[in-house]
Amino acid sequence: MKKLTILLVVIIASFATKAQKVESIYFNLYVDSLKKGVYNYINVDGKLSSGSFLPLMADEVQFSSSCGKWDGNNLIIDSASKADSVVITAVLKARPEVKKMVTIYMKKIDIIPVLKTEKELLEEWEKKGKKKN
Repeated sequence: MKKLTILLVVIIASFATKAQKVESIYFNLYVDSLKKGVYNYINVDGKLSSGSFLPLMADEVQFSSSCGKWDGNNLIIDSASKADSVVITAVLKARPEVKKMVTIYMKKIDIIPVLKTEKELLEEWEKKGKKKN
């Protein structure tokens, strides 16, 4: 009898956990700007009725944007795009009235570091080695 009671409590608790609805959604962006020609991961969190948050994937959220193509939660913007910003909309598939929009600006300047050649590095190390001796 005691085992049956415990089993019923566990079953009821699991149903209660699954029954929690996403009340609202929020963008939880990892970056402050988007880059052209790469996968830009767009993170959306759902706030559950319990108050906890849950990351949502593309099977739960419908993404759309003013430019670019979607691959799951990733937005890919063509490197030839002239846009200076992208408006992204996320809509909860289970409840289309729950949606959010955000404008994210494009990264304007790509800082490309100038790397030393193998020859330059070897010369630099050789000079440092001579100074120590």
